Amino acid sequence: MVYWLLFITFLKIGFIGFGGGMAIVSLIERDVLRYGWATEQEFVDMVALSQVTPGPIGINCATYVGYTAGGVWGSLLASAGIVLPSLIIMGIICYVYDHIRDRWQQNPIFVWVMRAIRLIVVLLIAHASYILMTPASFPDTSSWVVFAVVLALCLPDIFVPAKQGTHLKKTTQALSHPIYLILAAGACGLIDYLWHNR
Repeated sequence: MVYWLLFITFLKIGFIGFGGGMAIVSLIERDVLRYGWATEQEFVDMVALSQVTPGPIGINCATYVGYTAGGVWGSLLASAGIVLPSLIIMGIICYVYDHIRDRWQQNPIFVWVMRAIRLIVVLLIAHASYILMTPASFPDTSSWVVFAVVLALCLPDIFVPAKQGTHLKKTTQALSHPIYLILAAGACGLIDYLWHNR
């Protein structure tokens, strides 16, 4: 029951406090005290740890709360709950981008702006996917490998001219689809998590 409650609670917090920084911490504190997952002092300590741990403070805080309330599974479900809204919103952004790009792809300024946005969104997706599986270990050595793979997939698609390297562009466009990058980053994170906790 506690696992389901952790997931649903942090899913709700992820939607309400999307991109909220410290505001999201207040939302977490309210529910932590409400459900008795930690004392007020314990939560203050968690926030302090979250601030010095690499990665977004909201995700870090969710991880520590989840671990306190439900161990390893609790930390994974709480992290998943708070990350999922970001992935959904970024997926919607990618969908809108694809449709807008088809309409305005002849405008060079628009093309470059959209390429930059696409690269940022893809990196954020990879970042969120990796943290989802190894919430307390980003960034470390293996995380930079994930980013190198993501950049290797995205950069040819962004910088290779349309009339050159057509095969390369088609390949990278397929492989750098957000869904594949979510799976790749999540798989790397899971392998890294299992390796460090074997």
